[in-house]
Amino acid sequence: MKKIEAIIKPFKLDEVKEALHEIGVSGITVTEAKGFGRQKGHTELYRGAEYVVDFLPKVKLEVIVSDAIAESVVEAVAAAAQTGRIGDGKIFVSSIESALRIRTGEKDDDAI
Repeated sequence: MKKIEAIIKPFKLDEVKEALHEIGVSGITVTEAKGFGRQKGHTELYRGAEYVVDFLPKVKLEVIVSDAIAESVVEAVAAAAQTGRIGDGKIFVSSIESALRIRTGEKDDDAI
């Protein structure tokens, strides 16, 4: 099993969700997040005063999938989240040792 974490721009969430649904991903966890990468935030003007916005709004998606579809999930997220501009985000893939569905007691692949 693989855990795929993606940090994307918030307005791309619906497109990514739809792309995941099309390839058969049954569940995702979405968390609102703030952060910055190479773009290091930006400067804005408010009532004539300039101020720096250090942390930009992002969305963090977490998906646990079987090894067999992990690569297609990564490709789907990357294609749906890409705008071609700085700050599109990152995707991280890590291994999951075990999973348990609390309600039924199912384990590992059956639990996801």
